[in-house]
Amino acid sequence: MKKNDIEYKTYLDILNRELVPAMGCTEPIALAYCAAKARAVLDSRPQKVIVEASGNIIKNVKSVIVPNTNGAKGIAAAAAIGIVAGREDLELEVLSHVTSGQKADFAEYLKNTEIQVKQAESSLLLDIVVRVYDGDSHAVVRIADSHTNIVYMEKNGEVLLEKAVDERSEMDMPDYGLLSVQGIYDFAQTVDLEDVASLLDRQISYNTVISREGLKGDYGANIGSVLLETYGDDVRNRAKAKAAAGSDARMNGCELPVVINSGSGNQGMTVSLPVIEYADELQSSRDMLYRALIISNLNAIHLKAGIGRLSAFCGAISAGAAAGAGIAYLRGGGYDEIAHTLVNALAITSGIICDGAKASCAAKIAAAVDAGIFGYDMYLKGQQFYGGEGVVSAGVENTIRNIGLLGKDGMRETDREILYIMTCVD
Repeated sequence: MKKNDIEYKTYLDILNRELVPAMGCTEPIALAYCAAKARAVLDSRPQKVIVEASGNIIKNVKSVIVPNTNGAKGIAAAAAIGIVAGREDLELEVLSHVTSGQKADFAEYLKNTEIQVKQAESSLLLDIVVRVYDGDSHAVVRIADSHTNIVYMEKNGEVLLEKAVDERSEMDMPDYGLLSVQGIYDFAQTVDLEDVASLLDRQISYNTVISREGLKGDYGANIGSVLLETYGDDVRNRAKAKAAAGSDARMNGCELPVVINSGSGNQGMTVSLPVIEYADELQSSRDMLYRALIISNLNAIHLKAGIGRLSAFCGAISAGAAAGAGIAYLRGGGYDEIAHTLVNALAITSGIICDGAKASCAAKIAAAVDAGIFGYDMYLKGQQFYGGEGVVSAGVENTIRNIGLLGKDGMRETDREILYIMTCVD
């Protein structure tokens, strides 16, 4: 693939668009961002707040700690900290500059302010509307379809911004339809590494630091530490534990940023940390690590493009399969090995559901990474899953298409039942 090819530019644009820093789980952070933007539009601190959120936002905010809130969880907490201390200009790092004084201010604001939470009457999986009121003034901000995509702003009845929901913030959004497993492999083999080095260095740095913190601290169910204490420190187990530990920290209040993938910090850590661990074990060159990370990152994005940002299909599954592809490359695999690794991994773990952001995400990440590694091990032994077996079809792209149909359309009713169980069943 050559630099002047449209595919080369598109793949590079996709990486730059997707591999961005975020602090905290992206759904509560998106909500905090929306609330901070609403406060900015109102130009005063609101005395009343109404939040309307789609079911998947409710699901992913309910049980995860919001950063810089001293352990608070939930939609009201995310909105309140966004209003009190959010830097709306920083988007997914909206809560990265909260002071100790603002933390105390947040607690008082949350306690004394009327914050109503409603489920949005929306067909969109990602939809947030924040309405804020101060005396006779009011403002409305809506985010839809992706975590920072503001589609509507209003102040005192005057519409400041309105665009169709399917329009993105980036007017020149790249064509994700150009992604393919073969194209990703070709791009990884030929890319000028100067075009991606700074982007991937940030991913390596940020995600490694939070993983170390997850292993050092006491976060959630400490899945990363339990894996190492129970199963030892061989590279396969370390790869699972390092990714799980990053999630341990991130889901349970750690205030360190991560570099995300497909709108998710958990997916960003899953595609990168196991690959980094294998590169260290194999003493791979930095250039080889970069190329392996391109394979893991872009294959995860390719898989998720057909599913959508939010679904009842656990996003760690696609990320774990993609990590397996990156590890296969480090272990000497080419296109055929990568394609079979992806299919084998997806056949194993594609039934794992997303029931919101919380401590158990770390365990699902470990299972997904294990399946990704095993997918390549199967191929080395001459074993594979064949087209016609379950959701597997002949050819990797056909299987990826099937997973997209399963995650986006087939699991809609599952998504509704999960939300009902989480919000209505004791």
